[in-house]
Amino acid sequence: MTNHIVLFEPLFPANTGNIARTCTGTNTVLHLIKPLGFATDDKHLKRAGLDYWDKVKVVYHDDLPAFMASIDPSQLYLVSKFANRDYSQVDYTTPGDHYFLFGKETTGLPEPFMRKYPEKAIRIPQNDENIRALNLSNSAAIVIYEALRQQAFPHLSRVHHYDHDKLK
Repeated sequence: MTNHIVLFEPLFPANTGNIARTCTGTNTVLHLIKPLGFATDDKHLKRAGLDYWDKVKVVYHDDLPAFMASIDPSQLYLVSKFANRDYSQVDYTTPGDHYFLFGKETTGLPEPFMRKYPEKAIRIPQNDENIRALNLSNSAAIVIYEALRQQAFPHLSRVHHYDHDKLK
C-alpha cells in the first residue's frame, strides 16, 4: 500500500515545496499534473522543500487525462470543499494505493471532473462563510496524516530520542 498526493496544476512554489517536504517525511509519492505555475528549479520551491528534493519521488503528468489513465480510479480521492463526505469518514486501510487529488490553489478541480466522480470527493470541514479554502499544503498534511494514522504509520518512526539520551 502506497499513499500518493496529487497536485492538479499547482501555482505556488512554496505550497508545492512544503508538500514535497511532507511527502519526504511520510514516504508519500508526489504527483504533479501540468501545467505548473513555476519551474521545478525555482528557488522558492527549493527553499520550501529545503534539501529534500533528492529524497522525494515525484511523478509528472502532462494533464489530468494522462494522470487518470495511469491509475485505478477506485483508488482515487478528490479533496474538495464541494464534497458531502468528511475525509475522516473514509477507510484508508483498504488494500492498494491511495491517491489524494488536490485542485489548483485558485480554482480547485475542474467542475466537470468533480461531477463525473462525486462519490470520490472528500472534504476537510471548514467555515465556508469566512474563507474560500484552506491552504493547500496544510490540507495535504491533514489528509495524508489521517490516512497514515489509520494505517498505523507504516515505516515511520513513532519515537525519537535526543542524541544524548541514546548514549545511556
